Amino acid sequence: MSFFAILFALLLEQVRPLARRNIVHSGLRQWARWTSSNFDAGKPHHGWVCWALAVLAPAVLAWWVHLLLVTFLGWPFAMIWSVAVLYTTLGFRQFSHHFTAIRDALEAGDEAQAREHLARWQQVEVSDLPRSELVRHVIEFSVLAAHRHVFGVLAWFSVLAALGFGPAGAVLYRMSEFVTRYWPHRSLHETQPVSPALQWASVRAWHMIDWLPARLTAIAFAVVGSFEEAIDCWRHHAQRFPNDNDGVILAATSGAVNVRLGGGALRAAFVSAPLPALSAAPPPSGVLDDSESTPGREAEVGHLRSVVGLVWRSVVLWMVLLALLTTARLLG
Repeated sequence: MSFFAILFALLLEQVRPLARRNIVHSGLRQWARWTSSNFDAGKPHHGWVCWALAVLAPAVLAWWVHLLLVTFLGWPFAMIWSVAVLYTTLGFRQFSHHFTAIRDALEAGDEAQAREHLARWQQVEVSDLPRSELVRHVIEFSVLAAHRHVFGVLAWFSVLAALGFGPAGAVLYRMSEFVTRYWPHRSLHETQPVSPALQWASVRAWHMIDWLPARLTAIAFAVVGSFEEAIDCWRHHAQRFPNDNDGVILAATSGAVNVRLGGGALRAAFVSAPLPALSAAPPPSGVLDDSESTPGREAEVGHLRSVVGLVWRSVVLWMVLLALLTTARLLG
């Protein structure tokens, strides 16, 4: 059932993309704001309680609805529910319009338009960025976005669905990633800031939740790309990136398509509040700090098409594996 749910969700998202301002995402945003406003008291244990309410409660609700549908209406209705959940959590069209606009502008020779799109997408300063660095950052942001919107969701959905938890894994992954970005943003732009303890808890939880999906994504990139180079780059250069999970993905991408990634990071258009030194926490989701460059060719516009091919081949690989597992389960 997982295979068909993912297939239908991906097809539906390609035919009719989810609107940027939709009631589901707005409701989850309000839920994250309400939990932090009412349960964030500034202590470390309060941070974990607030995170659990914001992230685990929607995941449990998704599993509970799935269980009721299976019990009282049958698996076809449960699969419809899984498709609906995946439609709101999974998909290229939630970020690919940014990538497409930048790539089209670069191929047309309009670097100013490409810089404008990148600055608007990531809220970063790009006015003095050389062309090769512009392309390099587009590749890095796009690969990480593909992982967080597609492969990470696929991994957690598939694992928990196999254990009988329905679409709870997809909700768990997307909500964990979302609050890691949303709470620091709220602290900067709203009168009631989120405590450092809650921000730290969300970052730590996100790092643990993304650990396995990041490595599965890297393996998929290696299989469908240049395998030996991707694995070698992963083994020897992933540690050059401050965030372990992002470093694994970016290093594997670098080797798979032979492109140099890493280096000077873009400066955000706003100044983020630092997290407390409670532990060696990774940086928040979406933040790329300065790092050492990996080996490979200097980033060129042609690499953008190579990355698109790498991502789509990885999707096909995921679907083939799920189809084989589904067939084996049906025949067994």
